[in-house]
Amino acid sequence: MKTRSLLLLPIALLAACASVEEMTGNNPIIDTQGVNMIAYNGDLSECQDYADQVAIGQKAVAGAVSGGVVGSVFGAVLGDSDTAQRGAGVGAVGGGARGVGEGLRERERVIRTCLRGRGYRVLN
Repeated sequence: MKTRSLLLLPIALLAACASVEEMTGNNPIIDTQGVNMIAYNGDLSECQDYADQVAIGQKAVAGAVSGGVVGSVFGAVLGDSDTAQRGAGVGAVGGGARGVGEGLRERERVIRTCLRGRGYRVLN
């Protein structure tokens, strides 16, 4: 139960934020020379809406499940049922964190690609 709570915490934090970028500080950096910032902020908001379609929670759950399975197998091979349970917990947390990380990277790619498609020079 403790493992599940640890895994759900980052997902709940992400869901509570107005923007994932606000929490992570991963806003794109653009060359602002000649850019209408009002239009840019509107475009950025629309690109972030597209990025909202990235299923970060699903990636976290899938990572947790696969990590838990792998961890329990290693734990069972290396020890007894208690070791298997601990291995499953460690694997689930690690896999969930990996899934969240992959989701955040995909979200960043969507935003940058969207902005580039709208003519902005994205620097990061």
